[in-house]
Amino acid sequence: MYAAMLDKKLVLAVSEAYLVNSRQKKLNQEIYRCPHCNKKVILIVSEKKSAFFKHLTSYTNLMGEKEEHHQSKMLFKAALTAAGFDAAVEIPLADGQLRADVLAAENLAFEIQCAPLSDAEFKHRHSLYQKIGVTDIWVVGQLHYLKHSLKHTQLIFFRRNKRWGNYYLEVNPAKNCFCLKFNVLQEAVTKKLRYQTKYFVLDEIGIRQFWNFRPKLKKYVGNPVNQRKYVQRQIKQKSKLGLKVAELLYQQKLSLEDLPNSIFIKYRNPGDENVLINYLQKKCLN
Repeated sequence: MYAAMLDKKLVLAVSEAYLVNSRQKKLNQEIYRCPHCNKKVILIVSEKKSAFFKHLTSYTNLMGEKEEHHQSKMLFKAALTAAGFDAAVEIPLADGQLRADVLAAENLAFEIQCAPLSDAEFKHRHSLYQKIGVTDIWVVGQLHYLKHSLKHTQLIFFRRNKRWGNYYLEVNPAKNCFCLKFNVLQEAVTKKLRYQTKYFVLDEIGIRQFWNFRPKLKKYVGNPVNQRKYVQRQIKQKSKLGLKVAELLYQQKLSLEDLPNSIFIKYRNPGDENVLINYLQKKCLN
């Protein structure tokens, strides 16, 4: 769609894109509407195509991975450009071995991952970025959204810094925003996660807010009663974890009731070794 209604007037996408690129207005600061259905649309500024308007509807669950990937990529490119980055999409790097989804600067790239990704493929791409001195920021689509129980396939997308602790980035092109899940920690023995959340609009303001975001990190305290109950269920169900815990308890001639609460109130980095298993294994060595 190459035209939209703005304040009851028809405006062209190419004209609005010119105003954004020349810093006369901010990307999607205006409320554009479809001339036909009057629903909200957003301006997409594309490297390879003419600027266009796109309906902003809740279609994420209906779109395929390619569509989600394309929309997310173009939204990031447009927002980064409006924020002052010389952003471009699908840029070949490392002598053609790598193609950056969005290259924001010579040493900064955004990878939008909507499809499944193996550990081996991630390590290959990440190592190529490292070799050429480019920081790769990974943003995931709905397939990889972080919920309250950790999946092994999500571990490769975590990053860590002093401001946010362990953090994870998600994009929602249907709502023209991206989400930072930060201070992410995992319970002592379960797959359950705790984290804080902050949403940013995919525009100039949102990008700048993201770079300057300095939150207060919460301190989490685990529930030892729930943790013990979880381990008891695992032992009863003879799961892999349950069998391992039962074996180690038997070797030490201990029961769950003999163990200190301090084990169960701890939190760990996502994917780190189970706190209870680690404790029991160390006791075996003493």
